[in-house]
Amino acid sequence: MLTIGKIAELSGLTTDAIRYYEKEGLVAPQQKSDAGYRLYDDVAVRRLHFIKQAQHCGFSLAEIQQLLTLQTLDSSCCSDVRKLAVTKKLQLEAKIRDLQAMSATLDHLIIGCAVDAESVDKCTILSSLKGQEHD
Repeated sequence: MLTIGKIAELSGLTTDAIRYYEKEGLVAPQQKSDAGYRLYDDVAVRRLHFIKQAQHCGFSLAEIQQLLTLQTLDSSCCSDVRKLAVTKKLQLEAKIRDLQAMSATLDHLIIGCAVDAESVDKCTILSSLKGQEHD
């Protein structure tokens, strides 16, 4: 049995993160010691690695809970997991397009910036963000 500090070390997570995952029902201690310390097994360590990897793929904790649930249901199949992965990929692609549009807008503002303006009152970037015409 491993203490929360030990599984934090093994998983690369903080004890606060592990406690949060426990509160959210993603991981649970196997038992508690006589002194009341949470004690975890190797299954918990593997689950924490799974959570961390899924987060690196962009899955939210709610989506990770869905993935974990699918693993336990006899009626689940790989296509159920694939559907979640495809949905996540489409969400990420939409987010990337939004970020690229934001970046392009900032490029436009930066190029149009009159860096020789002596006062922020004449800053073209601030004027554009306010929706004002600049002189």
